[in-house]
Amino acid sequence: MNPARYPALILLTLFCLGCASAPRYRNSTLPEPIKPGGKFVETGMASWYGEPYHGRATASGEIYDMHQLTAAHNRLPLGTVVKVTFLKNYKNVVVKINDRGPFKRNRILDLSYAAAKAIGLIGPGSGKVRIEVVTWGEGK
Repeated sequence: MNPARYPALILLTLFCLGCASAPRYRNSTLPEPIKPGGKFVETGMASWYGEPYHGRATASGEIYDMHQLTAAHNRLPLGTVVKVTFLKNYKNVVVKINDRGPFKRNRILDLSYAAAKAIGLIGPGSGKVRIEVVTWGEGK
């Protein structure tokens, strides 16, 4: 191959890669948001996240601090405060939803490191929890 064509080939490759994007959700559909108001209880699998997300911006615009009591949920309004109970030991923690996630199938919540530590979820990494809204947020 003629070495003079390398720059053009590199530019074409970068252009094609720049146009591609992976969908956030498998079926290209966003989960239906939950409208504030009334009682809300949800049960399902939760996990936690820390590094390398510590110090990055969350969906709410806040900087993620893994040492604060926060969580990521796909559908609850940002700013919503929830009580999370780990159903293995019935320990609970109150957290603020300030991010979107989790992005793994069959999970309903991603807890900050501090929140997961408070209920004993660090070791197992994931577990079944119950989420109860304490105060509804006004975010999207």
